[in-house]
Formats: sequence, structure tokens, C-alpha cells
Amino acid sequence: MTIRSTAARFIGASTLAVAAFAAQPALAQEADASDAEEAADGQLNTIIVTANRREENLQDVAVSAATLDADTVRTIFDAGAEITALAARVPGLFVESSNGRAAPRFYIRGLGNTDFDLAASQPVSVVMDDVVMENVTLKSFPIFDVERIEVLRGPQGTLFGRNTPAGIVKIDTVKPGDEFAVDGSVSYGSFNSISADGGVTLPLAPGVVSLRLSGLWQQRDNWVDNGFTGEEDAYGAYSEVAGRAQLLITPGDRLSILGSYSIRDLDGQSTLFRANILGPGDNELNENYDRDTVFYDAGGRNDAAYKAEIATAKVDYEADFATFTSITSWANSEGRSRGDIDGGNLVTGPGFIPFPSDTQDSIDLEQFTQEVRIASASNGPVQWQVGGFYFDSEFDVTTIGFDFPPPVTVNHTNESWAVFGQVTGEITPALKLTGGLRYTEDEKAFAVTQTSFISGPGAQERSVKDERISWDLAAFYDVGADASVYARVASGFRAPTIQGRDVAFGSAPSIATSEKIMSYEAGFKSEFAGRSVRLNGAVYYYTIDDPQFTAVGGAGNLVQLVNADQGRGYGFELDSAFQITPDFLVTAGVSWNNTEIQDDTLAVGICFQCTVTDPTVVLSGNTRALVDGNPFPNAPEWIADVTARYAVPVGNSGEIFAFTDWAYQGKTNIFIYESAEFNTNNQIEGGLRVGYAKLDGTFEVAAFVRNILDADNVKGGIDFNNNTAFVNDPRVFGISARVSY
Repeated sequence: MTIRSTAARFIGASTLAVAAFAAQPALAQEADASDAEEAADGQLNTIIVTANRREENLQDVAVSAATLDADTVRTIFDAGAEITALAARVPGLFVESSNGRAAPRFYIRGLGNTDFDLAASQPVSVVMDDVVMENVTLKSFPIFDVERIEVLRGPQGTLFGRNTPAGIVKIDTVKPGDEFAVDGSVSYGSFNSISADGGVTLPLAPGVVSLRLSGLWQQRDNWVDNGFTGEEDAYGAYSEVAGRAQLLITPGDRLSILGSYSIRDLDGQSTLFRANILGPGDNELNENYDRDTVFYDAGGRNDAAYKAEIATAKVDYEADFATFTSITSWANSEGRSRGDIDGGNLVTGPGFIPFPSDTQDSIDLEQFTQEVRIASASNGPVQWQVGGFYFDSEFDVTTIGFDFPPPVTVNHTNESWAVFGQVTGEITPALKLTGGLRYTEDEKAFAVTQTSFISGPGAQERSVKDERISWDLAAFYDVGADASVYARVASGFRAPTIQGRDVAFGSAPSIATSEKIMSYEAGFKSEFAGRSVRLNGAVYYYTIDDPQFTAVGGAGNLVQLVNADQGRGYGFELDSAFQITPDFLVTAGVSWNNTEIQDDTLAVGICFQCTVTDPTVVLSGNTRALVDGNPFPNAPEWIADVTARYAVPVGNSGEIFAFTDWAYQGKTNIFIYESAEFNTNNQIEGGLRVGYAKLDGTFEVAAFVRNILDADNVKGGIDFNNNTAFVNDPRVFGISARVSY
């Protein structure tokens, strides 16, 4: 499979035409030193974000945003967790997956997509080092050697393009610098869980050439028994290796070239589905549930294996009046995952299982992106940027049913391009206005490429195309030296989508037209009490025309795209931090979100055995649920997070510390219809680290526990032929060490 020649011509012309901003390791070091001084003085650290594609203080940006720093990310991943561990770690963000470590689904302010297929589109973009990770398998690329993670809430269509009506998760990794540096962490815990990541910066020619090498290794042994076969420790293992090499060349003060190459290799298992563990008649875990045991008669050991490569070249040139930027990237992802979908067996269940279900999906994908930007020099009353973007991807998805259905391969292509611009003007010393505009064209095509039992190659061909203008307008006003208010109006859209997995099961592909969002947001940014308290908040209201939903599963085991007539959501987010003393820091965040589907005729398929609470109708002999008034699927009503770190100095150079972090997920409806079984509420997970650290940050050793309460939390369901669900990871105890030089 190859990217079309237009992409190759575009990369050649664009890369030679423009250049990008040089990495500034000296500035990063100065910021680190400044943060240390601020903490010593009892002040909160300055938080830098790049919501406007340039580095700015979070307190100066007219957008609702939250960040996770490198230490917090490492703590979350101490026990070998993957990207879904980010769920509920900042207000408004939810992440889940029914595909193990391979294909996460992101939601911001309730907007997301429950589609489990490898061809699924999402209204939340993941952007890693300025490159969009469009496909769900790329979104799962391991997080390591991270500088920060930003969550930008609300439409980001002007600067980041289509498929961002909910927002983006922006991941920035550590870049090469002018000084030798080593940092890393390693942890060991229950189930022989190992997580190790780190990086080293090698200034090959100081000031001219620098190399950054970083890597990740995570693994866990099998720990779940198969109660049907009697095999002990049959499931739950994974082994994942990832690496990244970055070479920074700065031949002059104005020119910078940053090349990077990343790889991943995952050998693991699919999500462990568990048959009939809910209800019936309620959402409580019943006597069929045993965290340490499943009862499989199929699934081929639930094997999952994925590989990926990402190559990027960022070229920057800083002229007197503007900075020219080119970002070129190519990515490949391929892999497969198989599972016992019903979560049990026909003999012992548990519970009633009417027929077996054993399915494998695989993908072979290539993606190419090219972005060019021209941005004005900073520190002026007017700042602007203009640019263009090109996207091209092609992938095959193969579905195999063992017994049924026979192998079917479908091909998806997507080509998109856009031009955009943004300008920020200082109207008065206290007031600045920002406006942006983006024009996008997006085109997708679908066809069957491998003969199935119902169709031959070229059958079921579909194509969709749309062109849209996205825009935003924001006002930011300083009401004092450390307090500001802002208002933002933004539009955005998710491009039309084709879903063809049902071809394998004898049904035609489904199509959803573009969803269009209009969002209204007002907020405040504040720091007070000598900058020992930070309090940021926002309220929002949005409406969506033709929202895209996926009616997944049900008794027909279908994946059907549907457009509702309208949808709306409103709520608030609050982020806070309190430097109570120089040795005691508390952060807290909370969000409340109310969403509603507005379509009095939309009817979808329902589960096989669960207790549907929606009104139902019979259409063409099938019972369907009317979903008007339902919340969006997987849209938690409440999300809250709390962290606290307290330290006691030991001598002149060290401290004993305790760090705890907690996440709360409120009432959440799993599917587009409502039932007594498939919803969750009041889920809490927490962690604790206790250890010794050097005051200069060079060394830390700690004991930790993740999921400290050993909470059994349902994370999703399979509503095909019984009340199947899957749950969170168990409690893990361990030890860890971190170094930074």
C-alpha cells in the first residue's frame, strides 16, 4: 500500500520552501530553574501551553485548557498503564477502549465516538509533536519522554483542523538540547509489572548538532485464569517496546532542522470481556464476576499485536519579520487483535450465551501529513499566522470470524487539505482580540477489496466529500495584574464518515454526514495570595447539527453510523492549584457536563438480554429504541481529580515525600440507548507514592500503589448476545526509581 504521488510531490515542494523555529533548550533550562525558584518561594510554577501554536503562559490564553507535567504522567503510568489511564485526570476528559492497548476512544465535554472498529473517526484529535494521529491505532502510540500533555477543550478547528469539534489532546515530547542530559524512571510491581522509560541528550556538536534518544519498555505476566479450560494464568500479559530518535541541526541562528523517527512494537492481548456480569435489571456486578477468572472457549488466547512507525521532519527559518515552518510526517501502523467477544462459553456460561462469537480485526495503514506556516515575530501589538495543511491516508481493515464470517477486507482512503489564518490584536494594554478562519476540503472513499461470501472486490463502493469553513473569535481582558476574563465563540466540524465493518456480516456500509458544532464559552484565569493559588474556570454551551453517533453491537452485532438531527451540551470546568507551603502542593479539578440527543425519530438497535428503559418501536420486524433526550454515550456527568504532595526536608539536600492522586467519574451511559445494565456511576480510583527525593530533582526512590482501593469499576460493555462488560486494572503495589541529570 502506497501513498499517492500527489503527496510525494507536495512534500518535496513544501519542505524545500519553508523552515521552522529553532528549539530553545536554553530557554527550557531557564524555565526549569525559574520553576524551582518559584517553588522554593512558595509560588506555583508557571504553566506553558501551545494552544495557539506558540509558547504562552496558560494564564494568558483565551481557551479552557489543562496540563499534565512529566512527573504526573510518569506517576499515572507507574504500573505499566497505557493511554486510557489519562481518563478523568483533568476536568472534561474521558478515555476508554474495548481494544486493549491498541485503539483508545477520547471524549471531551461529552463528545466522542463509541465505535470499536479500527476505521472509526473521532471528534477529539490527538496531536503528538505537532502531527495529528488520525487513526485510532496511531492514537494509542505509547507516551514516554514527555515534556507535557495539554488538553484543549472546545472546538480547535482554526489551527488544528477538522475532526476537533470536541478539542484536542496535545502531547509534546522532550527535545534535543545543547547540554548532555539523562533522565528516566523504572518501576516494578505486582504481576511482574515493569515500566521503564527515559532519554538521553547527546550534544554531538554543541550549538550545531544534538541527538535525543529515548525509549519505553512495559510488560506484565499473565494473571487471569481460564475457568472453562482450567488453565491458570492464561490471560492479562503484555509486552511493549517503543523508541524515538531525534536529531536537531542548527547550522545558524535562524535555521533549525529537527528530524525524528519513532517506533512501537506491542505483543499483548485484547480486552478481557466477561460474560453476564451485570444485572440483570441493574448495573451492579453480580456473582458471575471474578476479576481473576474468565471462562473462554474461543478467541485464540485474545492475542493482539501491533507495530507502528512515525517519521517527522520539522524545518524552521526565523526571518526578521516572521518565522517560516514546515512539518512533514509519515506514519505506518499495522496489527491485529482477536477476542472471545461474548466473554464466555456455551457450556458453563457464565449465564445464558445463545451462540459463540470469535472475531479478529486487523489493519494496515499509511498516513502522510504536510503543514506549512508563516507566523509573525513575537512581542508585538499584532500577532498573526497563516498556513496550509495536507492530509492523505489509506488503510485496509480485515475482519475474520472463526466459523463466521469468512474473511473480508475493506479499503478506506481519505484526502484532505486546508488553508488557515489567525490574528491577535492588542486593542488596549488590557484587552486583546483573537480571530481565526480555516477552509477545509475532505474526501473519503470505501470499497471491498477481498471477496466475501456476499460480495466481490469493488462491491459496496462508497464515497463522501465535504467542504467547510471553521472560525473562532475570542476576547481576553485583564481585570488586574493576576486576573483575567475571556469569552470565545468557535465553530468546527467532524468530516463525513464511512463505516464498512458490517459488510463482513452481510450488511451494507453506513455513512454519516458532517457534524457541525457551534460553541460558546466564557471563563476566567486568576492567581492570588502571592501566586500561591491558581483558579481557572469556564462555562460553556454548544449545539451540534447532524451529530455523528455509532449504534454499536446490539442483537444484530452491527456498527451503524447515524446522524441525529441535533445535539446540545452545557456545563463548566474548574482547575485549581494551591501551594499551601513550599513543601505542600494540592491541585484539584472538577467538571460538570450535561448532554442531550435531540431527535424524536432516531431509533437504534438494542441489546439482546438487557433491560432497555427507552421507549421502543418495531421497525421492519426489529425492536428499536427511541433515543431522543438521552445523554451522549460515554459522556460522564461529573469528572473530578485531586492530587496532593507533602514533603518533609531531610538534611540539606533531600526530602521524604508523599504524593497521592485521585480521579472520579460520575454517571455515564455506555451506549446511545439507555438500559438498566449498561451505565456506570460514582467510580473512584486513587494512587499513592511515598519515598525519598533529592531537592535538586536528580534522584527519587519510592514505593507506590495504583488503584489503592482495589476498586472494581466497569469501563465498558458488549451488548451483543448477553450482558458482557469489561473492567479496570486491579490494585498494583510496586517500587520505582527516577533519575535526572
